[in-house]
Amino acid sequence: MRWDDLFDDLAGQFDAGLEEERRRAAVDEERLRITRLTIRDRLGALDRALSPGERIGLELRTGERIEIVPVEFGADWFGADLVGAGLSAPGGEGVPGGGPVSRYGACIVPLAGIASVVLDAGQLARSLEPLPERPGSITGKLGMSIPLRDLARRRCHCEITTAHGAVLGTVDRVGRDHLDIAVHDVDTPRRQRDIRAYRILPLADITLIRVQTD
Repeated sequence: MRWDDLFDDLAGQFDAGLEEERRRAAVDEERLRITRLTIRDRLGALDRALSPGERIGLELRTGERIEIVPVEFGADWFGADLVGAGLSAPGGEGVPGGGPVSRYGACIVPLAGIASVVLDAGQLARSLEPLPERPGSITGKLGMSIPLRDLARRRCHCEITTAHGAVLGTVDRVGRDHLDIAVHDVDTPRRQRDIRAYRILPLADITLIRVQTD
């Protein structure tokens, strides 16, 4: 037996064992990463990989199905463009006679309002990709009350969906766990004489906020 052959064989076994150990460590690390993923992480990863014209399907806790293209992610919510489902829900409070009367092209989705995310096989795989943090991103740390206060400031007409139905009007103010909405017709601006009622809605009950864009 030649010593060189012996040492070469031992070195080969050591390298193979080391490579196998690295492979197992990588598999364990990936499994650990998957166990720590949140719905926000999955949606964020998928958003980064969406093709032009592609959208994400959501089923809300109310049973409503919508298709969206995410725009910005907050801490417990995300803003999105509504695709082909921007019409007001029939019979919402503030809709004269009920029925779809106005288009809402944008929305705010509370993550807690999502019952399921509806994906195909390709989207499912992309949603598992690692998502690097955006350097210096402030929006990702903001709670849902921040965009709602912006809606109140800009006097945007909204349709707010809860488990008990939809309310249409203008957000007047936002508290720590609730908001005030002045209920009025979707085709009229917020004027005192046109307000039908005021509603206080718990933020925890909101599943979707449609925002009028035209």
